[in-house]
Amino acid sequence: MCHPSWGRARAAAQHLSDLARLRRVRDRIDREYARPLNVEALARGADMPAGQLSRQFRLAYGKSPHAYVSARRTTRFPAPVGLPPCTAKPVTGPVRNEEAPDAEPQLA
Repeated sequence: MCHPSWGRARAAAQHLSDLARLRRVRDRIDREYARPLNVEALARGADMPAGQLSRQFRLAYGKSPHAYVSARRTTRFPAPVGLPPCTAKPVTGPVRNEEAPDAEPQLA
């Protein structure tokens, strides 16, 4: 028979191992947020089923992997664009270069 503390020690070791895998997933998202990422690919990289990854990630970080990727992409949006996504104006018409000549000819 096993000593009762061995089961607790094994559970604690498994928990630490799972947290390390989740940290690697989060680090991968932080590095590769601009690339297409999905939960299945992240789970394969962590050697976990996708459902288990989603549940454990949410417990550890308070967001699902998908929500974390979305939040990461949103916080990086202002860097290249210069505006947060909610204030960026959509382009509704043609964009003209300042150097482009007028469309109507000048009459002398």
